[in-house]
Amino acid sequence: MLYSGVAWGADGYTVDVLDEAGRPARPTARFGRGRIDDLVRHLGATGDAQVTVVDSTNGILDGRLMAAGLTVYRADPPVLPPRPAFGSVPATELARAAQRDLAALTRLDPRRGTQTGREHDLETGIAASADALGALTAAGRVLSHGDRDRPEVALTFDDGPQPPYTGRVLDVLERYGVPATFFCVGLHAGGHPDELARMREQGHELGNHTWSHPFLPELTRAQLVAQVERTAEAVERAGGSVPTLFRPPYGSRTPQVMRWLSELEPRVVLWDVEPFDWAMPGAETIARIVLDQTRPGSVILLHDGGGDRSQTVDALPAVIEGLLGRGYRFVPAGRLATPTPSATTSAR
Repeated sequence: MLYSGVAWGADGYTVDVLDEAGRPARPTARFGRGRIDDLVRHLGATGDAQVTVVDSTNGILDGRLMAAGLTVYRADPPVLPPRPAFGSVPATELARAAQRDLAALTRLDPRRGTQTGREHDLETGIAASADALGALTAAGRVLSHGDRDRPEVALTFDDGPQPPYTGRVLDVLERYGVPATFFCVGLHAGGHPDELARMREQGHELGNHTWSHPFLPELTRAQLVAQVERTAEAVERAGGSVPTLFRPPYGSRTPQVMRWLSELEPRVVLWDVEPFDWAMPGAETIARIVLDQTRPGSVILLHDGGGDRSQTVDALPAVIEGLLGRGYRFVPAGRLATPTPSATTSAR
């Protein structure tokens, strides 16, 4: 059995592989931010039984790895050394955690994603943040949906850019003349600047989705700020302007996280329509859920990165045609009309 650890940092990813005795089985490999396909091929080329380990601040790779047939585990802080201010623990430490005690890690399920096994923590934090969310919504610092009396909706896409799916999404949007908002991760933004340039050229809105898609409640304030600020810099370099919107990965939050986010510049954007397209339930199911759930002012959560997004691409024409046929118009999320003060939100 081999144990592969995948670490992330400012410049991309590092992979170390250990054997059952904890000795290096392959030379350390490094992959720049635009070379995820090469990383996946590297891990799949061993020809031996192996597990691959990511840490809980890396929520952007597991879908790609599992789609390639790899067995992926998540290592959480209790079994790891302290993280640096920016970046994950070293790849060797991730591999060693699995080699030392695989049962202490969480095997990820493609249908449950990076949050496998800690959904309760996510839901508990969201529930505890209801009052903070309401106050920040009333202050205009959080948007979960727009005005319910106006027939406008926002399409939003998370986790990209990721070729070829981002380009295919942009093709569909261009064909229909529909604007959207793309919440980009910093690791991908710097690796695929042409995709962000095309988004801007087509009139789409670019948002901030952190650098590595972490579970925010696990971060210190300094780590959260670094995730947001470094991603803003990467998006500005590639897309031409600083993003003014921010979406927390998984919608993760606690009252403390909400307070920290309120102290930063970007406005937080959540959602009220979620077809769970990342779990690949089928294009028809994705389109049906969106059409069933959408109301005036809705913010629709879809994904152009983080895994195989072919079903999202295939569902998109039916979503757009169905909503246009009901009289809706599409606007970027930042241009949704402000909901009335009496409106409430329960968005994740």
